[in-house]
Amino acid sequence: MRLDRKISSLEHTIYQHYRIAHGLRIGLAFVLTFMIIRLLDIPEGTWPLITLVVVMGPISFWGNVLQRAVQRIIGTMFGAVSGLIGLRLELYSLPLMLIWCGIVMFICGYLTLGKRPYLALLIGITLAVVCGAGAGDMQTALWRSGDVIIGSLLALLFTSIYPQRAFIHWRMQMSFSLIALSKIYAAYLSPNIIERPRLDGRLKTLLGDVAKMGALVAPASKESAVPKAVFDAIQNLNRNIVCVLELQIDAWWASRESHFILLNATTLRSTQMVTLRALVTLADALRQGNPAPIVANSGELAVIAAELKLLMEEASKRNEVEAPIFGYVWLSLKLTQQLEQMARLLCQALRKPLPQQEE
Repeated sequence: MRLDRKISSLEHTIYQHYRIAHGLRIGLAFVLTFMIIRLLDIPEGTWPLITLVVVMGPISFWGNVLQRAVQRIIGTMFGAVSGLIGLRLELYSLPLMLIWCGIVMFICGYLTLGKRPYLALLIGITLAVVCGAGAGDMQTALWRSGDVIIGSLLALLFTSIYPQRAFIHWRMQMSFSLIALSKIYAAYLSPNIIERPRLDGRLKTLLGDVAKMGALVAPASKESAVPKAVFDAIQNLNRNIVCVLELQIDAWWASRESHFILLNATTLRSTQMVTLRALVTLADALRQGNPAPIVANSGELAVIAAELKLLMEEASKRNEVEAPIFGYVWLSLKLTQQLEQMARLLCQALRKPLPQQEE
């Protein structure tokens, strides 16, 4: 999968309505699997259907489905072998069979709290399914084990047909987040607004959306082979940018006097325009998969950062400078640095190097 390819219009539509696409995929997969079971007259035919829903249902993205299916197959194999041993032991001694099942379930419960809880849980589930076949009924037990594996393989097959990628979905959600952030930033800091806008609800919603994107990090990392640490760093940075913006808004509207001074500061107005362009550029780069505009915008950010540092040095020498003004300038510098860092991290996520700016 090319990480820097453009998100097509079809993908944009599908991922915007991914829940509908996921529902349609599971519905068609269930119907087709049911027809296969009936046409081939597969014994114990409910188990492939149950497995299909269990593997495909909770998570729709390829990175997670592949992991769940592989763990289910491995867990099923271990559970099936354990169940067959239990059925064989039951022919000789029921207490011995119960002791065996108790040992296997102890191991299952112990491993469930480890790194592979789903795999460990499936060992116990498959043991229960196989042992429930009846004393000595090895044929039914074998069919049930095979049916679970068949269901997992069918889930992989149906998911692999135009699969939904968590990485693509993450790119789109991150792009939407940056666009929403730019709109809120523009509304609060617009020179044409005379009273503070009431957009606190939108800021909370934005923070909530950023938190929800955390669920996409693990599957996106598996699909793209980009280290999970890169995604985590981008997520944390995105949250920090929102928090800095909240503080910046408070400083901007702290008092009428400081607000009037900030409105007439040419460097700060230039900083706001560059920040807006940076947010839009980053969002567009995520959709287009082209980080080249980020490189150009990074130069602007570096220039603005240098001007803000100079402005802060001059302001610190004046005792009469109000705290909100100094705070706003410092926060503007902080936001500029965070956007530069975000540009570099996004280039890493798209697997494109960000050239160093010339001195």
